[in-house]
Amino acid sequence: MGQYNSVFDIIGPVMIGPSSSHTAGAARIGKVIRRILGEQPLSVDIYLYESFAKTYRGHGTDIALVGGLLGMEPDDDRLSKSLELAHEKGMEVAFIPKIEKADHPNQVKMVLRTKDRTMTCTGISIGGGSIQISELNGFKINLDFSTPTYITFHQDKPGVVANVTRLLSEKNINISTMTLTREAKGEKAMMIIEVDNRVEGLLDSLRQIEYINAVDFFN
Repeated sequence: MGQYNSVFDIIGPVMIGPSSSHTAGAARIGKVIRRILGEQPLSVDIYLYESFAKTYRGHGTDIALVGGLLGMEPDDDRLSKSLELAHEKGMEVAFIPKIEKADHPNQVKMVLRTKDRTMTCTGISIGGGSIQISELNGFKINLDFSTPTYITFHQDKPGVVANVTRLLSEKNINISTMTLTREAKGEKAMMIIEVDNRVEGLLDSLRQIEYINAVDFFN
């Protein structure tokens, strides 16, 4: 898994493109959203706001967002061909510039569709390659990946959340924020857990909890 390093806040990221906000940040938004979704979408509608809407072609925001959705890093040599690669992989992409004001000038909202579900997610590029995820399936969240963040994908069953929080308590891990969302009662669900410190072995322990299908980690 790729990691977010604090050195980016000092010297900026290694990237392809003219702007860290419009290219490196956009690629990171796409990649994070892909990891939250857990698979390549069959189609994605990409709504661009303010600065993103005005310059997304000239600054490479379009190819960066799609490259991220394909799992690419900002410095990937294939980034310039991401739109062609998305077509080859059967992913339909639509760019929709919006004229209304947004919470941030570098904001994008994606509506992603797989074979059996739809996910919406809003990302913000805040400069220097740093990003925030501000909305997920209608839930207002604030993920900036400045602290260790675990994302679980699980079945919506009684006891899953309790087992996760019990495990964290047993390991003396403090939760800073926790967001829970589900598709429907008894269907797929997701937890986003930000903690104070990374703990070795926690990923494996979370994966052992009944009804949890996958766990991802960002730091």
